[in-house]
Amino acid sequence: MARLLRPHAWSFAAVVLLQVVGAVAGLAPLLAVAELGRALLPPGPADQDHVWTVVLVGAAGLLVRLLFTAASSGIGHLVDGQVQLALRRRLAARLGRVPIGWLSRRRTGELAKVVGDDVSAVHPVVAHAPGELVAAFVVPLVSLVYLFAVDWRLTLITLAPVVLAVALVPLMMTPARLREQKEFDAGMGRISNAAVEFAQGIAVVKAFGGAGRAHRRFRTAADEFTDAFLRWVRGMAPVAAGMQLALSPPFVLLVVLAGGAALITNGAMEPAALLPFLLLGLGLTAPVAALGHGFDDLQAARRALGRIGDVLAVPPLPEPARPVAPRGHRVELRDVRFGYEAGREVLRGIDLVLEPGTVTAVVGPSGSGKSTLVQLLPRFFDPTHGSVVLGGADLREIGSRELYKKVSFVFQDVRLLRASVADNIALAVPRAGREDVMRAARLANIHDRILELPRGYDSVIGEDAGLSGGEAQRVAIARALLADAPVLVLDEATAFADPRTEQAVRRALATLAGDRTVLVIAHRLETIADADTVVMLEDGAIVEHGTPAELLARDGRFAAFWKSHRSAAAGESGAPRGDEPR
Repeated sequence: MARLLRPHAWSFAAVVLLQVVGAVAGLAPLLAVAELGRALLPPGPADQDHVWTVVLVGAAGLLVRLLFTAASSGIGHLVDGQVQLALRRRLAARLGRVPIGWLSRRRTGELAKVVGDDVSAVHPVVAHAPGELVAAFVVPLVSLVYLFAVDWRLTLITLAPVVLAVALVPLMMTPARLREQKEFDAGMGRISNAAVEFAQGIAVVKAFGGAGRAHRRFRTAADEFTDAFLRWVRGMAPVAAGMQLALSPPFVLLVVLAGGAALITNGAMEPAALLPFLLLGLGLTAPVAALGHGFDDLQAARRALGRIGDVLAVPPLPEPARPVAPRGHRVELRDVRFGYEAGREVLRGIDLVLEPGTVTAVVGPSGSGKSTLVQLLPRFFDPTHGSVVLGGADLREIGSRELYKKVSFVFQDVRLLRASVADNIALAVPRAGREDVMRAARLANIHDRILELPRGYDSVIGEDAGLSGGEAQRVAIARALLADAPVLVLDEATAFADPRTEQAVRRALATLAGDRTVLVIAHRLETIADADTVVMLEDGAIVEHGTPAELLARDGRFAAFWKSHRSAAAGESGAPRGDEPR
């Protein structure tokens, strides 16, 4: 918190100072009532000047309290807004610099919770905690000084409920309670993830009648959260009830009246002296009770800051001190090894050369490492061993801006920004003219569909532009066409396209290939047949490598893969598709 608030130290100090003045001034009306009682209750005429002075001091104290606490609250909320803005900017800056692969392996709901809910959870600490902490310490301290001056014995008796409540606080921080709080937060995260995933897939769920299965995960997450919440409540309820009872006005009044009655009947205290204890005794417990109520907010903020810190601590993608410009667009993978976790390699000793003007198709069973391999070229990850070389330069020696001018990519999981369709296509070339954008859209066979949108190319994704998965993929292809990068990475870029659109897009990609270096994950026979080179992956290693015709002639693993896919295609269509390798 100190590091977080350091840039706002003076504003925060002003919040605390104003709250101190307001809290102390807020005692003036109570002290005025007590003094009036002590002045008016004894027999004999009262000193009118003293009485009016006490009344004016009480009224002035009330006015000062209103003004200063309002100013403190206003400045506190302004500081809170500045802190939340700074946190979100820092998170956005860090997320913009972390490896893209790290982002791709995180659930949308988790990151949304950190940037949204967790940053908002800091609000009570910044905007409200200063006032509550000041009131919890300053008000009792000033009150105690006054009450000790009246009668030290009854003061100690009045403190008994406060001491009892404070003694219960450690019971709220036992290992079991802290574990239950972590389970509570984890349960909330699972619900957030399940809700986001269900909302994103609702159309597919409805189309295929899988509502029951889709709801099951959310219901399971909700049930697990309910169990964690009930465990937490059962553990906290007795302690919280004990604290509330000790600090409740009836219990405090009972203690003060019992102690005062004992002292008065023994002649140790004047009856008029009991009045300030009845008034300020409740004032002693109220701030402590407010602090207890804010304890959960403080704990939640601490845990939220921990998760924010975890994201801010993710190492950014290293940038070279002296960037090197690649010479050409020949790509080499030299003894590349990679694992997401220590001791578990996904890629094992990959040696591969991608020549300019060629299309290399990567095939293999699910889990063989295909997606991981193609994600190394745009440097979503850095290999744990070996190197990926572009134009004679290690990717780690090329600046990210230069790298993304050389490498573009289209994956199945397309993400479009909440911006106009034109801006989405021109994402890599912001200064591209409208004619260039439209030319790329025509090549990707998406131009006519864009013209059907309410505002054409100016329609905003998510507002007045609703695109299907295949249409979004074609927008991504148009983006790659406009980027005109010499290295192109494709993950079955026509996976969601209908046959007619697929043919048009394949022709566009063939035009795009030209003298470019193209690496594509291939699932369809057409892609494999069109490739210059096929790489067969199994268990993270290259088991076969060559032209489609060469690999078929070997009658090895690729040949078996080809035959199984042809059989499946023939079974679906009722006749062989007739795809033949070049």
